[in-house]
Amino acid sequence: MADSRERIRGPSRDGREFLTSPRQVLRRLMLLSEGRQYREAAGVVGRLGPSVLRSVIAELPLDLLLEHLPHSAYLLESFFSRLITLNTTPKPEVPSETVAFQLVRLFANPHESGLRQRCTKLLQALAQYEPSLRQTLRERRRSFDNAVQGLGVHGLTTDASGQLISLHVALKTELQRHVDTYKMAIHKLEELSMVTVNQDPAHSSHQRLLAINYGDIQQRLIDNKTLLTMLDKPALKQLYTLVENLSTRVENDKDVLSCVGQVKRLDAQAHVEKRPAAGLLMNFSRGCEVVLHMMGPESVPPSPVAMNKTTTNGGSSCSDGYHSDDSASDDGSEMVSLYRNLYIENRADALEALDSLPQLKHVHSLKGKILFSMIVLSFRLCHGMRERKVLEVRRVLNCALDSSNESTLALDRAVRHHLHETIDSFPLGEIERSVFNQVLSTLHEYPCLETCPPLTHFVSACVRLAWRMINQKAPYYLDTDFNLGFLRPEKHERHSQSDRRSDLIKAFLWPALMQNNQCAFKAVVAT
Repeated sequence: MADSRERIRGPSRDGREFLTSPRQVLRRLMLLSEGRQYREAAGVVGRLGPSVLRSVIAELPLDLLLEHLPHSAYLLESFFSRLITLNTTPKPEVPSETVAFQLVRLFANPHESGLRQRCTKLLQALAQYEPSLRQTLRERRRSFDNAVQGLGVHGLTTDASGQLISLHVALKTELQRHVDTYKMAIHKLEELSMVTVNQDPAHSSHQRLLAINYGDIQQRLIDNKTLLTMLDKPALKQLYTLVENLSTRVENDKDVLSCVGQVKRLDAQAHVEKRPAAGLLMNFSRGCEVVLHMMGPESVPPSPVAMNKTTTNGGSSCSDGYHSDDSASDDGSEMVSLYRNLYIENRADALEALDSLPQLKHVHSLKGKILFSMIVLSFRLCHGMRERKVLEVRRVLNCALDSSNESTLALDRAVRHHLHETIDSFPLGEIERSVFNQVLSTLHEYPCLETCPPLTHFVSACVRLAWRMINQKAPYYLDTDFNLGFLRPEKHERHSQSDRRSDLIKAFLWPALMQNNQCAFKAVVAT
C-alpha cells in the first residue's frame, strides 16, 4: 500500500512540473482519485493556471467523481472554487445541475454520517458559480410536492344525490342516465319529425315566422318545452364535473410518473417502480430542501479580484481545495439573512401550498396564523430542548442543581458549547413532529394540513434555523410581545399591503428576532 501511494505521488516533490499539460494533470487527478486521495487531488487543482484549468474541466470524467460522492466532495469543491475565480467569458460549461441533483439524491436517503460537513462547502461553491441552481431546485422541489398532493385526489367522489362513491361507478351511472335521456329525446324528436324535419325551408323564413298565429306558437312552445325538460335536468350536469375530475386525475398521475422518472434518472439503482411513489418523492423533495438550506443565504458572489486575494500564496494562486472549518454561522449578518429568507422564501412557498387547499380557500387570515404559530413554537420548543439537555447532563453526572456552583456553571458552558458545535448534526425530528402535531391538534377540523408536504418542509426549516440560532454563542430569540397596540418603528415593519394611514396593529405576520436585547430583524405586522 505504501509503495502504491509513493507511485501515485511520484512525479514531483513540489507538485509543479506536471501542471503545464492538461493530459498529465488529468492522469494525475485520476490516479489520486482511484486511491481516494481527494485532498491531494484538490491541492493539484488549486495550483492549476486558468488555461490548464479550463482544458482539464472540459475533459474531466465527472460521472466517475459523482459516483464517489460524498468522498469526492473535496475535489469537486476545489474545481468550483477555482472556476469562480476565472474572470473570463463565456464561463466553462460544467454540468453543475447534475452535481447538485446527485447531492439531492444523497440527502434524500442519507446513510453516511458527516454528510452535511463533507458537502456544505461544495454546495456553497456550486451556488456561487451557478446562482440559477437555487430556482431550479425550488421548482423541482415544488413539482415533487405537487405530485404528492396529486396522489390524494384519487379518493371517492360525490354523485348527483351527494353520496360518496368511486369515480368510475359515478361515471357509469351518469353516462347511463345520459344514454336513457338521449334515447327518450330522440324518440320525442321522431314524434315531432313531421313538424320539425320535413318542413319547407320557406316556412322558416323571417316573414313566415312573423305571420304564425297563436295556436302555432302555443304548439311550438309545448314541443320545445318538452324537449328542454328532458335534456336540461340538473342531474345531467354532473357529467361535466366528473369528466373534469377524471381529467385532473389523469394530469396528476402524469405528473407523478414524470417526477418518478426524474428520480429514476438520478438513482438508477433505486428500483423506484417497486417503492411507494409518495414516500420516494417526499424523500427527494426533502433532499432538495436540505441542499437549498446548505447553500446558505443568497448573496452577491464575491468578485474574482477578491477571490484571488484570498487564494494567493507568495504571489501565485494556490488553493488546497478544502478550507478551514471556521463556520460562517457565527456571523450575525448571516443569521439574520437566514431568518429573512425563511420569511421571504420558505413562508411564501408554504403559503402558496395552503392557498391551493380547497378547505382553506376562504380562511385567508388563518393561513398566516398557522405559519406564524409554527415559527414561534419552533423557537419555544428548541429553547426547551436545549435547557433539558443541560439538566440531563447535570443529572447524569450527579451535579448540584444549584446554578451558582462554579463547577456546575463550567459544566453548563461545556454542554452549551457542545450543542453549538453539533448544531448541524443534532437530531431534531422530535421537535419537528411536536410542532406539527400541536398545530394539527388545534386545527383538527382541517385534516388536509396533515398531507401537505410544503407545510412539513416549512416546519423542518423553522426548527432547524431556530435550533441553530438558539445555540449561537450569543443566542437569538423571538420577541414575544404580540400585543395588538400601536406600531413601534424600532421593532415593527409594516407589511407592504397594510393600511399606510393607520398605525394600529391588526395582526402579526412574522415575529421580531432579538439578540442581546437588540432587535436584529423587525416584526412584520399588518395595520
